[in-house]
Amino acid sequence: MRFGLIYHHQLPRPWQQDSEERLFNEALEQIELADRLGLDYAWATEHHFLEEYSHSGAPEVFLGAAAARTRDIRLAHGIVQLPSAVNHPVRVAERLATLDLISGGRVDFGSGAGSSQMELAAFGVERATKKEEWAESLEVVTRLLSEAPFTGHKGRFTELPPRNLLPKPKQTPHPPLWMACSARTTIEDAARAGLGALSFSFVSPRRPRAGSTPTTGPSSPSSACRSGALSTPTSPSCCPSCATRTRTRPSTAVWTAPTSFRTR
Repeated sequence: MRFGLIYHHQLPRPWQQDSEERLFNEALEQIELADRLGLDYAWATEHHFLEEYSHSGAPEVFLGAAAARTRDIRLAHGIVQLPSAVNHPVRVAERLATLDLISGGRVDFGSGAGSSQMELAAFGVERATKKEEWAESLEVVTRLLSEAPFTGHKGRFTELPPRNLLPKPKQTPHPPLWMACSARTTIEDAARAGLGALSFSFVSPRRPRAGSTPTTGPSSPSSACRSGALSTPTSPSCCPSCATRTRTRPSTAVWTAPTSFRTR
């Protein structure tokens, strides 16, 4: 079993002039302590315009500051919103690679499509197609990180010419991948795709196990090295094939979006 912290940067009113400054500095101090105590993960969410609930609009900056203060704890996005109107795939890949280098290969990459209408509407993301856009963007990001040079992409939501993304991450071909999951069906989707599942605590560890059915998907340690289950982002557990992996584990396969993700 592994343990970690997750930061939404919640900030209830009343606010003082220095409330947000104190919020971030105290969170960084907590991560420093967690690193010294041997905790495994520090997760940072991404949300926009959600007053009080989450003042975490730039998690890559926060995790970069955490990287400079720590040595061993893994620094994880939980999650980056991948519709290109929110985060263009090139910018996501560049930020991930840079963070992975300055942290010494300690990055985990969780991603999702976004959920609240407050955020989706502000960026012009269509709810009906957000999952397809997420899947396409994730495939582009992982290819950008792993191909030298990137051979180009022409999709429904993103078009990119051949280019060589710089820098490249320390972990090859890219950092471990996780997927935001809000229901049993998305947990099963993550398992089929070889992604770790990030789920809130209202999905108990017993519920997915009791209600699960056999799935087809990655079965060898090399292709399933990123798969796992997360009853909450603060208590990850690994699948049997990677039960012995180390905290600095590399990914061993480039992820490709399953066809089902593109057609739903």
